[in-house]
Amino acid sequence: MSTGVDRGGAGPRPAPSHPGFPPPRPRTGPIPPPPPSPPGYPPYSPYEHYEPYEPYPSNPPNPYASYADRQPHPQPSPEPPPPYAPAPHAAPRRHRPVLAAVCMVLGLGLLGGAAVGALINHDPLVPAPTAAEASASAYGATRDLWHSTPVNTLFPPTVKGRAAGPGGSDRTWTRIGIAPASGCADAFDPLLAKLLAPIGCVRLLRATYADSTSTDVTTVGILVTKSDAATMRALHDRWNDEHLGARTDLMPRPVAFAGTAASGFGDKQRASWTVAVSADLPVVVYAVTGFADAREITDPEPVDAATADGATTAAAEAGLGDTAQALSDEVYADVREAARKLTDPSTEPPQ
Repeated sequence: MSTGVDRGGAGPRPAPSHPGFPPPRPRTGPIPPPPPSPPGYPPYSPYEHYEPYEPYPSNPPNPYASYADRQPHPQPSPEPPPPYAPAPHAAPRRHRPVLAAVCMVLGLGLLGGAAVGALINHDPLVPAPTAAEASASAYGATRDLWHSTPVNTLFPPTVKGRAAGPGGSDRTWTRIGIAPASGCADAFDPLLAKLLAPIGCVRLLRATYADSTSTDVTTVGILVTKSDAATMRALHDRWNDEHLGARTDLMPRPVAFAGTAASGFGDKQRASWTVAVSADLPVVVYAVTGFADAREITDPEPVDAATADGATTAAAEAGLGDTAQALSDEVYADVREAARKLTDPSTEPPQ
């Protein structure tokens, strides 16, 4: 019996030529028809008893599983590729070395900042001082300037004032005497001494200058106070708001030095003066000037009046108001610089 099936009705196919295999046997005739079906049954088909192929399950169903468990589980659909995905064979981007370098730089920066902070603050665990604490510390350090700062720093041997004279002329003053550091007794007129009493007196420093022609003499003083910031601010505001610097009964007194141009410099020789009450330091700086020939002045005037346009008094025409103001400003600036170095030597002086 033949094993082949003629599906096209065109006769037997030629046998493939495979060396070493016998040729197929020729067909003996057509395939006989199927036998007739029994009476009452549909026609017989040799393929009706075949069912569609179903693969054998890999695991037999669990008879104890619930209905829901026996249903086929839906499989997630594959994720779509990200936009602009790199080609399969493209070289991978080198993100990791760059990220590692950035992290290393940031880490070194943080460590360096911590080290610098430790050097500056000495102890990073110590909190920064409050404004009140910083002010108290600055005040305490400034009170020491009278014995910690060289006298030539506070009272320079020579002071040059550019455009500090009448009509914008340049002036030069030479120090001719330094008084010993002392208390404040007899250094001020009685009413001024009473006004300054609440701020106290740690030390009083004084020096006297003469101009290059020995025409005028000026005593400059630095009063180092015991006061705190609030009291100094209150006195500063009162002094300016009430214009106390213009009162002739609130004048500082000069210091005379025998054998110098200031040998006759006393209270009756005072021609002009200025007093500066600091708002942020425990100091009061003042200057009082007069003529070197010891002439008496009956109408002394503050520097604002002696330097006003059109002033015709002897002090104004001789530039004594300009002298008092220039020397006071110079010494006050030296005091502020000395205080800055005592409180925070790492900072740069203002330009």
